[in-house]
Amino acid sequence: MIGFKEKYGKTALIAGASEGIGAAFANSLAAKGMDLILIARRPEPLHKLAEEIETVYKINVTIISCDLSMPNAVDIIEDELKGKEVDLLVYNAALSYIGPFADSSAENNSRITQVNMLTSLNMLNHFGCKMVARGRGAVVLMSSLAGFQGSGFLAVYAATKAFNRILGESLWYEWKNKGVDVIACCAGATSTPGYLDSNPDKKNLFAPRVQAPCEVSSECLKRIGKTPSFITGRGNRFASFVMQKLMPRKLAIKIMGDTTREMYRINF
Repeated sequence: MIGFKEKYGKTALIAGASEGIGAAFANSLAAKGMDLILIARRPEPLHKLAEEIETVYKINVTIISCDLSMPNAVDIIEDELKGKEVDLLVYNAALSYIGPFADSSAENNSRITQVNMLTSLNMLNHFGCKMVARGRGAVVLMSSLAGFQGSGFLAVYAATKAFNRILGESLWYEWKNKGVDVIACCAGATSTPGYLDSNPDKKNLFAPRVQAPCEVSSECLKRIGKTPSFITGRGNRFASFVMQKLMPRKLAIKIMGDTTREMYRINF
């Protein structure tokens, strides 16, 4: 059986790599022998992660500090790469705002959509299309359970995650016969620094178990090439089945909004 690296290539680029799910993907792919290109805004955690991975896995790691909310972020990354090929792309970078839509600014919403949607689209145009031309490669687009229905108090974030899921599934169909496997990885609550810093109230009984980042990356990489999208975590899959298949749409939206409001103690 052909190995993962032999199938997809030798170099993986991970956007949003400094911590959490992105760092977990970095470790998972390094364990498969792939060299890494790690991208995030803050250089310090990137340097730390790169040193740890190079020491453990003896692979080459390139780090690029880049603000992915800039419209020209992909041009900056390409200049730094100096023609280096990308064989596998993981787009994990994301911003979110938790609260009433009317309390957020147009500027903040634009930053969220730039990072979560437009930069991922630009990376697909640049790196993904080159994979298609070469006839080999893989793409992981991170999505979320929040993007399966309206999600009050997460409106813009949820909409961007729905975009990534539909985009990933569409490209799975277009590129599957071109040698490029695409998967939209739909995670639920995950114990990332960003999630923990948001200080959610974990007493809500409806919410499934919070996953570890390494669980998300491991489950996703096992499914790549087998399905257009995948929900990580058995509890998340069960919750999604109930909400999407058994509940009226209005009730599913209400539960999502009520759950978010209670978890984050939003007065609305």
